[in-house]
Amino acid sequence: METNRRRFLSLLAAGYLLPATRVLASGTTPGQTDAGLLVSAASDRRQHWLLATDAEGQTQLRYPLPERAHHVELHPQQPWAAAVARRPGRFIEIVDYHSGQQVKRVDAGEGHHFFGHALFTPDGLWLVSTENDIASGQGQIVIRDVSNHFVEASRTPSYGIGPHELLLNGNQVLVANGGILTHPDHGREKLNLDSMQPSLAYIDLKSGDLLEQVGMSADNHQLSIRHMDQSAAGTVAIALQYQGSISDNKPLVAVHRRGEPLKLLRAPDPINNQMEQYAGSARIDRSGRIAAISAPRGNLITFWDIEQDRFINAMRCRDGCGLAATDQAGEFLVSSGLGHLYRMRPLDNLRERLPLDPIAAQLAWDNHMNLCLG
Repeated sequence: METNRRRFLSLLAAGYLLPATRVLASGTTPGQTDAGLLVSAASDRRQHWLLATDAEGQTQLRYPLPERAHHVELHPQQPWAAAVARRPGRFIEIVDYHSGQQVKRVDAGEGHHFFGHALFTPDGLWLVSTENDIASGQGQIVIRDVSNHFVEASRTPSYGIGPHELLLNGNQVLVANGGILTHPDHGREKLNLDSMQPSLAYIDLKSGDLLEQVGMSADNHQLSIRHMDQSAAGTVAIALQYQGSISDNKPLVAVHRRGEPLKLLRAPDPINNQMEQYAGSARIDRSGRIAAISAPRGNLITFWDIEQDRFINAMRCRDGCGLAATDQAGEFLVSSGLGHLYRMRPLDNLRERLPLDPIAAQLAWDNHMNLCLG
């Protein structure tokens, strides 16, 4: 592992984590791209799947998974989709979505499990995941070498409990520490709701040092930070999940900018109540101004102006959770657990159901969706 860590640090120092443009993958015919490809974990009553559809709603891949997955990440150069096991699962299934063949099944290793999220660095050389050290209950950020059979290269603390979604910004990683302690022996039971301390941590990938960390006030410590997205300007939009009394009426969205405290945003009371204390996913549009925050339990997609930190509006979507920003400003795609796909534009109140073939339409799409823009 030390050799792999030295290689990782040397490439990092040389600047090899710079943004990369998605290129045609091997096996792609001239003039063909994967633009418009949608990928998501999905399930039916008998099997969990990795699903990929094209821009016309035609299924391109339905690959069986060993267990339920949560987030699916696309490799920036290869035609690979990485399906990450739902907490407390132990696998990341990496699949070539052109051939439909397994590239690698990554195992979390003895004493660890995944938290549902991982990403590739923009150069495609490293796979970065949030994980749990089961013995200590502490979160970790783990980096694996893609070109060397995904062997572990680096492991650093996430500086919190229950790290979930993570984002890369240059040589820094931003981690949503949900604050909820779990243990595989207890399934998905939450073991520390009275003492949980969610946080947002900015970590230096090279040194593992904590650069900045913000958390909730004492009276809001049960607002779990789980999902987020970051604009090019550095504003982070955050979807929150409340773990306290069902009679409480807490805000379920937050924004953060470096050097400032977390700022909670509240929807109008009828909308906030309908969200049922659970925001599922967060995505920012191409312009960097509008954030979509899903509330699947409330059958709502909410929209926010993150330049002015205000609620815009909400649109109905039964069990809608997966979000993807298109290449058009102010536009999002939304998937649901009922096998539906929508296009939504909050500024002109467009809500359009998109066609799906019978294979994709019969599956319950999972919490997150990824769109390849080519």
